[in-house]
Amino acid sequence: MKNRTREICTSGSVRDEDGQPPHLLGRRRQFLHLAAGAAALLALPRIARAQAYPTRPVRVIIGFPAGTTADIIACLMGQWLSERLRQPFLIENRPGAASTIATEVVVRAPADGHTLLWITSANPINTAVYDKLNYDFLRDIVPVAAVSRGPLVMVVNPSIPAKTVPEFIAYAKANSGNVHFGSGGIGSLLQVSGELFNRMAGVDLVHVPFRGSAPAITALLGGQVQVVFDTMGASIENIRAGKLRALAVTTMTRSEALPNIPTMNDFLPGYEASAFYGVGPR
Repeated sequence: MKNRTREICTSGSVRDEDGQPPHLLGRRRQFLHLAAGAAALLALPRIARAQAYPTRPVRVIIGFPAGTTADIIACLMGQWLSERLRQPFLIENRPGAASTIATEVVVRAPADGHTLLWITSANPINTAVYDKLNYDFLRDIVPVAAVSRGPLVMVVNPSIPAKTVPEFIAYAKANSGNVHFGSGGIGSLLQVSGELFNRMAGVDLVHVPFRGSAPAITALLGGQVQVVFDTMGASIENIRAGKLRALAVTTMTRSEALPNIPTMNDFLPGYEASAFYGVGPR
Protein backbone atom coordinates (compact mmCIF):
# COMPACT_ATOMS: atom_id res chain seq x y z
CA MET A 1 0.00 0.00 0.00
CA LYS A 2 1.36 3.38 -0.95
CA ASN A 3 2.27 5.49 2.05
CA ARG A 4 0.28 8.66 2.40
CA THR A 5 2.16 11.77 3.47
CA ARG A 6 0.00 14.80 4.01
CA GLU A 7 1.23 18.32 4.62
CA ILE A 8 -0.83 20.31 7.05
CA CYS A 9 -0.58 23.88 5.76
CA THR A 10 -1.10 27.09 7.63
CA SER A 11 -4.32 27.57 5.65
CA GLY A 12 -5.70 24.34 7.10
CA SER A 13 -5.86 22.54 3.75
CA VAL A 14 -4.65 18.97 3.29
CA ARG A 15 -2.85 17.77 0.18
CA ASP A 16 -1.19 14.47 -0.80
CA GLU A 17 2.59 14.17 -1.43
CA ASP A 18 4.51 11.70 -2.78
CA GLY A 19 20.88 2.16 20.26
CA GLN A 20 20.06 4.87 22.57
CA PRO A 21 20.19 8.38 21.11
CA PRO A 22 23.07 10.59 22.32
CA HIS A 23 22.53 13.68 24.44
CA LEU A 24 19.06 12.53 25.51
CA LEU A 25 18.70 15.21 28.13
CA GLY A 26 19.64 17.88 25.64
CA ARG A 27 17.02 16.68 23.19
CA ARG A 28 14.40 16.67 25.91
CA ARG A 29 15.14 20.34 26.57
CA GLN A 30 15.14 21.06 22.85
CA PHE A 31 11.60 19.70 22.62
CA LEU A 32 10.17 21.38 25.71
CA HIS A 33 8.54 24.12 23.64
CA LEU A 34 6.86 21.47 21.50
CA ALA A 35 5.71 19.54 24.56
CA ALA A 36 4.28 22.62 26.20
CA GLY A 37 2.61 23.69 23.00
CA ALA A 38 1.01 20.33 22.32
CA ALA A 39 -0.07 19.74 25.89
CA ALA A 40 -1.24 23.19 26.91
CA LEU A 41 -1.61 25.07 23.60
CA LEU A 42 0.66 27.87 24.76
CA ALA A 43 2.05 30.38 22.27
CA LEU A 44 5.82 29.88 22.14
CA PRO A 45 7.16 31.63 19.04
CA ARG A 46 9.96 33.36 20.97
CA ILE A 47 11.21 30.08 22.47
CA ALA A 48 10.92 28.34 19.12
CA ARG A 49 13.06 31.00 17.44
CA ALA A 50 15.66 30.85 20.20
CA GLN A 51 16.02 27.09 19.89
CA ALA A 52 15.90 27.11 16.05
CA TYR A 53 13.65 24.07 15.85
CA PRO A 54 12.60 22.77 13.43
CA THR A 55 15.07 23.61 10.68
CA ARG A 56 13.16 21.68 7.99
CA PRO A 57 9.82 19.86 7.56
CA VAL A 58 8.93 17.43 10.35
CA ARG A 59 7.43 13.98 9.69
CA VAL A 60 4.75 12.83 12.13
CA ILE A 61 4.28 9.06 11.78
CA ILE A 62 0.88 7.63 12.73
CA GLY A 63 0.20 3.92 13.06
CA PHE A 64 -3.44 4.18 12.01
CA PRO A 65 -5.30 5.02 8.77
CA ALA A 66 -6.55 8.43 7.73
CA GLY A 67 -9.91 9.34 9.22
CA THR A 68 -9.32 7.74 12.62
CA THR A 69 -9.41 9.82 15.79
CA ALA A 70 -5.63 9.59 16.10
CA ASP A 71 -5.26 10.91 12.55
CA ILE A 72 -7.75 13.73 12.99
CA ILE A 73 -6.15 15.00 16.20
CA ALA A 74 -2.67 14.70 14.70
CA CYS A 75 -3.76 16.74 11.66
CA LEU A 76 -5.14 19.48 13.89
CA MET A 77 -2.01 19.50 16.03
CA GLY A 78 0.20 19.43 12.93
CA GLN A 79 -1.58 22.48 11.55
CA TRP A 80 -1.20 24.30 14.87
CA LEU A 81 2.51 23.49 15.09
CA SER A 82 3.10 24.41 11.44
CA GLU A 83 1.62 27.86 12.03
CA ARG A 84 3.70 28.51 15.13
CA LEU A 85 7.00 26.84 14.30
CA ARG A 86 6.97 27.98 10.65
CA GLN A 87 7.82 24.60 9.17
CA PRO A 88 5.47 22.02 7.60
CA PHE A 89 4.48 19.06 9.77
CA LEU A 90 3.91 16.14 7.39
CA ILE A 91 1.33 13.64 8.63
CA GLU A 92 2.32 10.17 7.40
CA ASN A 93 -0.02 7.20 7.93
CA ARG A 94 1.70 3.84 8.42
CA PRO A 95 -1.16 1.60 9.61
CA GLY A 96 -0.84 -2.00 10.69
CA ALA A 97 0.24 -4.21 13.60
CA ALA A 98 -1.22 -1.87 16.23
CA SER A 99 1.30 0.91 15.48
CA THR A 100 4.41 -1.28 15.66
CA ILE A 101 5.14 -0.57 11.97
CA ALA A 102 4.93 3.17 12.54
CA THR A 103 7.10 2.91 15.65
CA GLU A 104 9.81 1.06 13.73
CA VAL A 105 9.82 3.81 11.09
CA VAL A 106 10.58 6.39 13.78
CA VAL A 107 13.14 4.21 15.57
CA ARG A 108 15.07 3.77 12.30
CA ALA A 109 14.97 7.48 11.46
CA PRO A 110 17.84 9.86 12.31
CA ALA A 111 17.76 10.95 15.94
CA ASP A 112 17.49 14.62 15.07
CA GLY A 113 13.96 15.39 16.22
CA HIS A 114 12.53 15.78 12.72
CA THR A 115 10.71 12.42 12.73
CA LEU A 116 8.07 12.14 15.46
CA LEU A 117 5.92 9.23 16.54
CA TRP A 118 2.25 9.93 17.20
CA ILE A 119 2.04 7.95 20.43
CA THR A 120 -1.22 6.20 21.28
CA SER A 121 -2.45 3.77 23.90
CA ALA A 122 -1.34 0.95 21.61
CA ASN A 123 2.34 1.66 22.21
CA PRO A 124 2.52 0.65 25.89
CA ILE A 125 0.04 -2.17 25.23
CA ASN A 126 2.38 -3.61 22.60
CA THR A 127 5.19 -3.97 25.13
CA ALA A 128 3.00 -6.43 27.03
CA VAL A 129 1.27 -8.15 24.08
CA TYR A 130 4.28 -8.91 21.87
CA ASP A 131 7.03 -11.20 23.16
CA LYS A 132 9.58 -9.67 20.81
CA LEU A 133 9.62 -6.31 19.09
CA ASN A 134 12.32 -4.85 16.86
CA TYR A 135 12.69 -1.95 19.26
CA ASP A 136 12.46 -1.05 22.93
CA PHE A 137 9.72 1.56 23.20
CA LEU A 138 10.89 2.91 26.56
CA ARG A 139 14.49 3.17 25.36
CA ASP A 140 14.06 4.18 21.73
CA ILE A 141 11.21 6.71 21.89
CA VAL A 142 11.26 9.82 24.08
CA PRO A 143 7.66 10.80 24.97
CA VAL A 144 7.71 14.59 25.32
CA ALA A 145 4.09 15.71 25.04
CA ALA A 146 0.70 14.54 26.25
CA VAL A 147 -1.91 15.82 23.80
CA SER A 148 -5.29 14.42 24.85
CA ARG A 149 -7.12 11.69 26.73
CA GLY A 150 -10.70 10.52 26.29
CA PRO A 151 -13.14 7.62 26.45
CA LEU A 152 -13.97 4.89 24.01
CA VAL A 153 -17.61 4.24 23.28
CA MET A 154 -19.27 0.85 22.92
CA VAL A 155 -21.30 1.00 19.71
CA VAL A 156 -23.50 -1.65 18.12
CA ASN A 157 -25.24 -2.05 14.80
CA PRO A 158 -28.87 -0.91 15.19
CA SER A 159 -30.01 -4.34 14.00
CA ILE A 160 -28.86 -5.72 17.36
CA PRO A 161 -31.91 -5.75 19.66
CA ALA A 162 -29.95 -4.69 22.75
CA LYS A 163 -30.41 -1.07 23.82
CA THR A 164 -28.44 -1.27 27.09
CA VAL A 165 -25.29 -3.00 28.26
CA PRO A 166 -27.20 -5.58 30.36
CA GLU A 167 -29.40 -6.37 27.35
CA PHE A 168 -26.31 -6.76 25.17
CA ILE A 169 -24.68 -9.10 27.69
CA ALA A 170 -27.84 -11.24 27.70
CA TYR A 171 -27.85 -11.20 23.87
CA ALA A 172 -24.17 -12.19 23.72
CA LYS A 173 -24.69 -15.07 26.15
CA ALA A 174 -27.71 -16.31 24.20
CA ASN A 175 -25.63 -16.22 20.99
CA SER A 176 -22.30 -17.31 22.41
CA GLY A 177 -19.57 -17.58 19.77
CA ASN A 178 -21.70 -15.87 17.12
CA VAL A 179 -21.32 -12.24 18.17
CA HIS A 180 -18.26 -10.52 16.71
CA PHE A 181 -16.44 -7.40 17.81
CA GLY A 182 -14.17 -5.44 15.47
CA SER A 183 -10.96 -3.67 16.41
CA GLY A 184 -8.10 -1.74 14.91
CA GLY A 185 -5.83 -4.77 15.12
CA ILE A 186 -4.37 -7.27 17.55
CA GLY A 187 -3.00 -5.43 20.56
CA SER A 188 -4.93 -2.23 19.81
CA LEU A 189 -6.78 -0.45 22.57
CA LEU A 190 -10.02 -1.38 20.82
CA GLN A 191 -9.20 -5.07 21.10
CA VAL A 192 -7.97 -4.85 24.69
CA SER A 193 -11.17 -3.01 25.66
CA GLY A 194 -13.28 -5.73 24.02
CA GLU A 195 -11.33 -8.51 25.71
CA LEU A 196 -11.72 -6.74 29.05
CA PHE A 197 -15.47 -6.63 28.40
CA ASN A 198 -15.42 -10.36 27.59
CA ARG A 199 -13.75 -11.17 30.89
CA MET A 200 -15.75 -8.86 33.13
CA ALA A 201 -19.13 -9.58 31.51
CA GLY A 202 -18.53 -13.33 31.19
CA VAL A 203 -19.30 -13.39 27.46
CA ASP A 204 -17.53 -14.79 24.40
CA LEU A 205 -17.36 -12.07 21.76
CA VAL A 206 -15.26 -13.21 18.79
CA HIS A 207 -12.50 -10.78 17.87
CA VAL A 208 -12.16 -9.65 14.23
CA PRO A 209 -9.05 -7.46 13.67
CA PHE A 210 -8.88 -4.76 10.99
CA ARG A 211 -6.17 -2.36 9.83
CA GLY A 212 -7.46 0.49 11.96
CA SER A 213 -10.72 1.50 13.58
CA ALA A 214 -12.17 3.07 10.42
CA PRO A 215 -12.39 -0.30 8.57
CA ALA A 216 -13.82 -1.83 11.75
CA ILE A 217 -16.58 0.78 11.83
CA THR A 218 -17.27 0.21 8.12
CA ALA A 219 -17.73 -3.48 8.91
CA LEU A 220 -19.99 -2.60 11.84
CA LEU A 221 -22.14 -0.37 9.64
CA GLY A 222 -22.38 -3.20 7.11
CA GLY A 223 -23.30 -5.80 9.73
CA GLN A 224 -20.13 -7.90 9.33
CA VAL A 225 -19.42 -7.36 13.04
CA GLN A 226 -21.93 -6.54 15.73
CA VAL A 227 -20.03 -4.32 18.17
CA VAL A 228 -16.93 -2.11 18.31
CA PHE A 229 -15.32 -0.37 21.26
CA ASP A 230 -14.35 2.72 19.29
CA THR A 231 -12.81 6.10 19.91
CA MET A 232 -15.33 8.86 20.45
CA GLY A 233 -14.24 11.07 17.57
CA ALA A 234 -14.48 8.31 14.97
CA SER A 235 -18.02 7.22 15.93
CA ILE A 236 -19.86 10.25 17.23
CA GLU A 237 -21.31 11.40 13.90
CA ASN A 238 -22.62 7.90 13.15
CA ILE A 239 -24.15 7.84 16.63
CA ARG A 240 -25.83 11.21 16.15
CA ALA A 241 -27.11 10.15 12.72
CA GLY A 242 -28.63 6.98 14.18
CA LYS A 243 -26.39 4.71 12.11
CA LEU A 244 -24.85 3.27 15.27
CA ARG A 245 -26.24 2.83 18.78
CA ALA A 246 -24.05 3.84 21.71
CA LEU A 247 -24.45 1.69 24.81
CA ALA A 248 -21.73 3.02 27.13
CA VAL A 249 -18.56 5.07 27.39
CA THR A 250 -15.52 3.42 28.92
CA THR A 251 -14.27 6.09 31.33
CA MET A 252 -15.43 6.37 34.93
CA THR A 253 -17.34 9.57 34.19
CA ARG A 254 -19.76 10.39 31.40
CA SER A 255 -18.63 12.25 28.30
CA GLU A 256 -19.78 15.81 27.72
CA ALA A 257 -20.11 14.91 24.04
CA LEU A 258 -22.62 12.12 24.86
CA PRO A 259 -24.04 13.14 28.23
CA ASN A 260 -26.98 10.73 28.05
CA ILE A 261 -24.81 7.66 27.53
CA PRO A 262 -23.95 5.80 30.78
CA THR A 263 -20.50 4.60 31.73
CA MET A 264 -19.49 0.95 31.51
CA ASN A 265 -18.64 1.18 35.19
CA ASP A 266 -22.35 1.60 35.91
CA PHE A 267 -22.88 -2.01 34.81
CA LEU A 268 -19.44 -3.60 35.23
CA PRO A 269 -17.92 -1.98 38.34
CA GLY A 270 -14.23 -1.28 37.85
CA TYR A 271 -14.29 -1.28 34.06
CA GLU A 272 -12.24 1.59 32.67
CA ALA A 273 -10.41 2.21 29.40
CA SER A 274 -9.31 5.46 27.80
CA ALA A 275 -7.49 6.55 24.68
CA PHE A 276 -4.57 8.93 24.98
CA TYR A 277 -2.37 10.64 22.44
CA GLY A 278 1.08 12.14 22.65
CA VAL A 279 4.18 12.78 20.60
CA GLY A 280 7.81 11.79 20.85
CA PRO A 281 10.99 11.58 18.78
CA ARG A 282 13.60 8.88 18.64
